[in-house]
Amino acid sequence: QVQLVESGGGLVQPGGSLRLSCQASGLTFRYYDIAWYRQAPGEERELVAGITSPGGSTNYADSVKGRFTISRDNTKNTAYLQMNSLKPDDTAVYYCYADGRKNFRMDYWGKGTLVTVSA
Repeated sequence: QVQLVESGGGLVQPGGSLRLSCQASGLTFRYYDIAWYRQAPGEERELVAGITSPGGSTNYADSVKGRFTISRDNTKNTAYLQMNSLKPDDTAVYYCYADGRKNFRMDYWGKGTLVTVSA
């Protein structure tokens, strides 16, 4: 019943930009912390960015600071990841994560969207 659906992935050239979206349904979106993770081929999943409930604080991996921006629109039950100055090392499957453990003892993952950065 709970669903997180990522969109916006695709092929982009180095230096380009892309905006990912995470559309949530079946949960009280406003009360969940939201994060974006990514997993590159042969690599472990890593935290890219997070935003607290309802949206007052953000954090970023060192590798994306200054280039990526996480945001959310609670009226649309949607979170975003704006990615600028993309590098080949950003190539990965990007996953949306909704963390309600402190309030609901529940958390949820999307199925991911592929971002490929290549000339």
